[in-house]
Amino acid sequence: MTPPSTLPAQGSSLPSPLDLGGRTALVTGAAGGIGRACALRLAAAGAKVRAVDRDAAGLEELAEPARGLAGAVEPHVLDLTDLDAAELAAAGTDVLVNNAGLQLVRPIEEFPPDVFHTVLTVMLEAPFRLIRGALPHMYGQGWGRIVNVSSVHGLRASAFKAAYVAAKHGLEGLSKTAALEGAAHGVTSNCVNPAYVRTPLVEKQIADQAAAHGIPEERVVSEVMLQDSAVKRLIEPEEVAEAVAYLCSPHASFVSGTSLVLDGGWTAH
Repeated sequence: MTPPSTLPAQGSSLPSPLDLGGRTALVTGAAGGIGRACALRLAAAGAKVRAVDRDAAGLEELAEPARGLAGAVEPHVLDLTDLDAAELAAAGTDVLVNNAGLQLVRPIEEFPPDVFHTVLTVMLEAPFRLIRGALPHMYGQGWGRIVNVSSVHGLRASAFKAAYVAAKHGLEGLSKTAALEGAAHGVTSNCVNPAYVRTPLVEKQIADQAAAHGIPEERVVSEVMLQDSAVKRLIEPEEVAEAVAYLCSPHASFVSGTSLVLDGGWTAH
């Protein structure tokens, strides 16, 4: 296996395929949506993937699509609010994908403080603990890849999403700090920033968005979700997974401390 940090010989006309054979990856929120797509994509590249989620049934459904891939997908049922267990689960990880998330759409004055706390725990504190758990192994071998699935909301704010926007903005800062500290050890850290992705998390937002904005549900996608996007469609989870895979590839070894934006032109305004 060509080490992931080694570039193809000069004069090679095509990039080498991503080869994560012998590597262990951990993906949170792996039972569905972006996490599911990432787990399968990294397993297709040969990684042994620890698929982490609190949804045991959803993790079991990964078995069939994972069959026959170069790597393997191993379900790991875990609630990320158990921060000690999250840090322990990351030990020995070569590739860490912090993806798990949740959403509630409410005005700040109506936002439940306990939900705000839970969102920050799952989407910011848990990634910190997972990175903390993964770094000793990454540093020891001189190679590691941290990919934080952020959002366009890590770069821009939207009304009624105080917890989600706060968590994603914090994740951007955490990712940059990990990049600065990890550079001397062969570890990169980056964010991937999609706009609205066709996932159950987004589908569940429609009713909340309709109530918050005072419009019918059928108008939410076109008038709220896609309003600021030049490309008028939702992103597919597999597109995000391919961006994650790129950041793990040899050709991304100089990419660190940045955000790979997949927002259909949203932030071009």
